[in-house]
Amino acid sequence: MEIHELKALIKESIREVLREERMLCQVLIPYVSDEEQAELNEIFGSPSDYEEEEAVSDFKSKAPTRF
Repeated sequence: MEIHELKALIKESIREVLREERMLCQVLIPYVSDEEQAELNEIFGSPSDYEEEEAVSDFKSKAPTRF
């Protein structure tokens, strides 16, 4: 296999992975209407209402641990 064939194969493989990831995101992340988002913002506030340290520490405390 020559270099240009290998490069083409790698590029196509990366494109395929990116397409699959994009499709997964579209399937797994639910659509939120403007009305729903406004309700969520009323309940929880918007991300800009939180200090960066709060978000990071909350994330770290909820992140799964590796074995």
